Amino acid sequence: MSSSPPFGWQKQSNSNKDDSKKSIQMLMESFLKEHTAYDVLPVSYRLVVFDTSLLVKRALAALMQNGIVSAPLWSSKTQKFAGMLMVADFIKLIQYYYAHASDPDTLLELDTLQIQDLRDPGRHNGTLAPQQLLSMHPMASLHEACRLLAESRAHRVALLDRDESACGTEMIVSVITQYRLLKFIAVNFKQTDALKQSLADLKIGTYGSDVATATIDTPVIDIINTFAEMNISAIPIVDENGVVLNVYETVDVMSIAKSGLYNKLNIPVGEVISSRPTDYIGVHTCTMESTIHSIFNMIRKQRTYRLVIIDDESKLVGIVSLSDILGYLVGYKQ
Repeated sequence: MSSSPPFGWQKQSNSNKDDSKKSIQMLMESFLKEHTAYDVLPVSYRLVVFDTSLLVKRALAALMQNGIVSAPLWSSKTQKFAGMLMVADFIKLIQYYYAHASDPDTLLELDTLQIQDLRDPGRHNGTLAPQQLLSMHPMASLHEACRLLAESRAHRVALLDRDESACGTEMIVSVITQYRLLKFIAVNFKQTDALKQSLADLKIGTYGSDVATATIDTPVIDIINTFAEMNISAIPIVDENGVVLNVYETVDVMSIAKSGLYNKLNIPVGEVISSRPTDYIGVHTCTMESTIHSIFNMIRKQRTYRLVIIDDESKLVGIVSLSDILGYLVGYKQ
């Protein structure tokens, strides 16, 4: 939910803005209905699928080895799609084992913990993440995919088909992410003039006190708890003047889960950030004058999941996420 827009936004008549918004969304709806989810898939791609009986520690190692943060799940028992293994699962896992770090028996169970145990209400006191069973057919329209992602605020949706045998067994074809979908739009949508309104005019994103922030001295566990409480995926790191120094993301949690250092999460986030790999892409920023068109240019060039909005002094103004952009394009208002 966005707060009131910051001082200095350009004024424009409500009728003109509403007409412009409707025009963009009508053009986008027409474009999206001309394409299917299958069109977004690359010619060649790799799909990692985990059986729900796989050990969590092995699944985590496979995710990190393949440079991904989520994977669809398959149940051998039911012969059906069983949801997604996501960063949210590892966040909840870290919270649970941090709270029980003094109990060696609890920590030992990590060695035998299976993916299916993450959904067992009899374990972990029901603290782990609920399963996400979003799916659609690969030949469904992109408009349907966008609406599904926007309304659920999910970052990805599985594409499921069925084989042509009498059994009709489900098959996991691929997974469409917000980023992949928006990159497809950025590359193929030709009505670019319709995308040149600024963020100041569009009023999408989160601003002011609604943006969760941290300092370099904030304990990592506090940030992890904020991720879970607010259901967000990134927190800007700012100095005492509000200048953006960095950003801590949910993907950073993966290395913590792999290390198993659940009793050392009181360290300042600044220490964790300083140990990131040298190829870390850094913070993606924009200003209130940035447009969807300029953001699309950025998405085309590099993998981007959100943009931190700053002023001319690099002070934090807000955050605009891919969910915000996707929701605007299909006319979904949370």
